[in-house]
Amino acid sequence: MEPVVDLQHITHVYVSDREASLALDGLDLKVYPGEFVSLVGPSGCGKTTLLSIIAGLMKPTKGEAFVYGRKVEGPTAEVGYMLQQDYLFPWRTIFENASIGLELTGRLDQEHLARTTALLEEMGLEEARNLYPQQLSGGMRQRVALVRTLTTDPGILLLDEPFSALDYQTKLQLEDLIAGTLREKNKTAILVTHDLSEAAAVSDRVIVLGSRPGRILKSFEVPEHIRSARPLLAREQQGFNELFHEIWREMESAGNKE
Repeated sequence: MEPVVDLQHITHVYVSDREASLALDGLDLKVYPGEFVSLVGPSGCGKTTLLSIIAGLMKPTKGEAFVYGRKVEGPTAEVGYMLQQDYLFPWRTIFENASIGLELTGRLDQEHLARTTALLEEMGLEEARNLYPQQLSGGMRQRVALVRTLTTDPGILLLDEPFSALDYQTKLQLEDLIAGTLREKNKTAILVTHDLSEAAAVSDRVIVLGSRPGRILKSFEVPEHIRSARPLLAREQQGFNELFHEIWREMESAGNKE
């Protein structure tokens, strides 16, 4: 099976007036169709930098990134990016915010607008389509952000801590909703998170990165019976706590070596 994301020897250096800082060092990573992968590691280990490189928002200093076998040269509609902040425009209605990707890509036709309506209904937002962002809760706003990301039908979704600003109950509900939606639509997803429990509950594979310069320390395959369960129920499955502690120990071990 060919990977949909293929990172080859990715090295990235941030340069300022005072210094050069090595963020990533010779990192290789392949992600396969329909796979849900989580990246975990200490702050500053290059997780968000990796997402930016995959999204075509940043070029690596060395190495190459490929999406669907094509070298990444810039942003593409094949890759959707969902951030921690929803970045909804306060002067636009929920429907107008959700369809902005179609507007930017010149696809404001009836077929695509109908798809936006259907996605809003799937997310329980049909009654909110004519409201404005300030009238919605944080969880509902993140649902709108997901719909906005899905309307252009990307095959790959990059998720940069999309739940971290939410209260715990809303966070768990959105984990279930988003993970279920992506699996149902057979999307490939890469999640950046600091929450090891979240990573183990939603993923097929959890990758631990070491602190700067970022490099892969270990990859954990999530057992089938855990990854096939809804994220909330995955936490109750046999072996989940053991997996969580294995990932935790790997991160602690890496920290002690720095």
